[in-house]
Amino acid sequence: MQYFPFTFPLYLFFFFLFVFMIVMIEVRVLSYAYERMGINRHYVFLLLLLSLLGTYFNITIYHFPAERVVSDAHVDFFGMRYLIPLASTARGTALAVNVGGALIPTLLSLYLLVKNRLLFGVLPAVALVTLIVHALAHPVKGLGIAVPLFVPPLIASAAGLLFARRAAPALAYISGTLGTLIGADLMNLEKVRGLGAPMVSIGGAGTFDGIFLTGIVAVLLASIFSRPKDEGDANEAVYDRK
Repeated sequence: MQYFPFTFPLYLFFFFLFVFMIVMIEVRVLSYAYERMGINRHYVFLLLLLSLLGTYFNITIYHFPAERVVSDAHVDFFGMRYLIPLASTARGTALAVNVGGALIPTLLSLYLLVKNRLLFGVLPAVALVTLIVHALAHPVKGLGIAVPLFVPPLIASAAGLLFARRAAPALAYISGTLGTLIGADLMNLEKVRGLGAPMVSIGGAGTFDGIFLTGIVAVLLASIFSRPKDEGDANEAVYDRK
């Protein structure tokens, strides 16, 4: 099953956001942030593009028993409007994994976890984001589970700076991604039945926007606020060698 889960205004928002990212990459602001995560700047644009386009694709993994579903409509939540796809058959709610909002971010998080050796700081950071996101996650009739747009990136930024200042950008991305997926989607799977959604996608509509923004806002904020200390450490190291 596949569908683009956003109405035109939200799609327009992500379009201008994508244009903004291209500008940021060109002036090397976003590239700097991702290089601090351990990602070559030549791959930043590709990763963000794949995440954005990947939201169109969902891999169905399970079908809940047939029930009355909401179809071909829209749902408003926390100022955002989401499009509910047309269900051509009454097979009940389908549980799926979103490629752009779950699969790609999870694989990237695992890569960053190993590359930056964040074995100790990652557990409390992910736990913090998970608990806060879970407390704010809200079951929405016809849609699934949704979270306020800017909560994951802001909490992830704070977690990155708190638990691993030297590797704050990487930890912010990991905790924001995994914490949102666990806290919003996985910990609320028992609430999916009865919502009447034709498809509930892990990392899809309702949580994708928070995860996607985490990859931009959290990384930038963590890079900015952790930069002075890191640069000071580097200058001290140069002085010591002299």
